[in-house]
Amino acid sequence: MYGRLFRRLPGPMWLRIALSTLLLAVAVLLLMQVVFPWMDELLPTNESVVGAQI
Repeated sequence: MYGRLFRRLPGPMWLRIALSTLLLAVAVLLLMQVVFPWMDELLPTNESVVGAQI
């Protein structure tokens, strides 16, 4: 999958490396700013049983 994406990028090798690095940075930024905060509201993270008294 990543090889196909890399081959479809235009330009010489240095430009392909720069574009793939930019695409990776955008994907990480999108996950950190949008997806993970949205998922945090849906997950029950405060319901912990570690150290709970029975």
